[in-house]
Amino acid sequence: MGGNHTRAKRIRLEEEPRRQELPPHRGDGAGAGAPDLISRLPDDVLGGIITLLSTREGARTQAVSRRWRPLWRAAPLNLEVDCGLCWHNAKVDVLATNKILAGHAGPGRRFVAPRLNIHHDVADGWLRSGALTGLREIKFSYSSVDSLPPSALRFAAILRVANFGNCRFPDEVAPSLKFPHLRELSLLEVAISEDALHSLLAGCCALEILLLERNAGIGRLRISSPTLRSIGFSGPWEQQGSEATKFRELVVEDAPRLERLLQLHPDRGPGTIHVMRAPKLETVGLLSAAMSKLELLGTTPFEKMIALSLGTSMETVKVLALESVGPNLDSVVDFLKYFPCVEKLYLIFKRLEAMKNTRTYDPLDPVECLELHLKKVVVDDYGGMGPDVDFIKFFVLNAKVLKEMYLDVVPSCNDKWMANQRRRLQLDNKASPDARFAFDNRAAGASPPEFWNDDPFEWFDQQNFLRSARILD
Repeated sequence: MGGNHTRAKRIRLEEEPRRQELPPHRGDGAGAGAPDLISRLPDDVLGGIITLLSTREGARTQAVSRRWRPLWRAAPLNLEVDCGLCWHNAKVDVLATNKILAGHAGPGRRFVAPRLNIHHDVADGWLRSGALTGLREIKFSYSSVDSLPPSALRFAAILRVANFGNCRFPDEVAPSLKFPHLRELSLLEVAISEDALHSLLAGCCALEILLLERNAGIGRLRISSPTLRSIGFSGPWEQQGSEATKFRELVVEDAPRLERLLQLHPDRGPGTIHVMRAPKLETVGLLSAAMSKLELLGTTPFEKMIALSLGTSMETVKVLALESVGPNLDSVVDFLKYFPCVEKLYLIFKRLEAMKNTRTYDPLDPVECLELHLKKVVVDDYGGMGPDVDFIKFFVLNAKVLKEMYLDVVPSCNDKWMANQRRRLQLDNKASPDARFAFDNRAAGASPPEFWNDDPFEWFDQQNFLRSARILD
């Protein structure tokens, strides 16, 4: 007993100095409570935390205590204009935005205003506010096409992220713009001339991510950048421009750090893609028959998805997405010969009744990709009949390191159908002992590449797919 009493007394004595160092927090006269350690942080640290919050949550920190009340107005401003501004509550939200900008000392950190339905002069006034001085990130678009306010470009010298949408870019100022710190640039449904875009990109000496989607006015785009790592692109909607401004050609002249080349909507162009130098390119797609010519490393290996010359290869590509009309097994195998180190293959089937996929694998002429590298295949719109079966069976019997194949199927995956697939695909003779095959008819189906995802072609949530899928191994 005595020993326990002595030990308890020693613990109390050791804790006493800590209690003196951390007196209980007292709010606005509300009485004692648990220690408020966060409030003891320096103002600049607390301001950095507040800046990471949404506008609404950041403003609410003023109610925490007198200590917190001035912090939000002094912290770098993260202003997200509510979507209500676009529709029924526009008047209220304009007043709220005006009040925030008038009461904030700045600097600005982030301004997000998507699909605005307000007068051009109102938006211009906001962007000229001193509260936004020092802005590092801007996302600005209209609900219907209007001119981009010139004030949106006053932050060019310090911006890190810029996203402009549904607007007309002021072509006349593009040659004078310099974005020395810009890392990400997105233009979505923007009217901009070809020359202006080239001038704009020339002023982005640190650019790593470029997204150009459904823009009007660009016929031929040339890319030469020592810093660019990811490009996503597509042409405009048909009604956005005349035949003269249709996006026809993309030329990657020199991109030593480029890792991802993503064609988001192949049917909207460009019809011709040239890659002259991209030694680190790892992810390519979505390639389809809508692309008339693919020129790589100075040769033209493919026209309309048909191989012309396979004398060279690109060994850096690990992820490949193709739209296969037929489906056409010979064409896909030719792509795997040209990209021999592909580990993930994504396929969208487009059927032709007359297609036959009776190719025989020649072990004396091995396909390196099938022998050593291909681990994952994802197929959208698998019909389970005729050429579809022959196509998949070729991979079952010849992909020696395959780990998983996901098939988004058209018919119902009942027991009888699954047993029939096991037999027709010859799964008992699969080349890779560890391969498993997942079938499901409830997946959402293929969609355009998700540009911001780590794997842009993962058309469905893999874990959800597996929960409902029928598995054969």
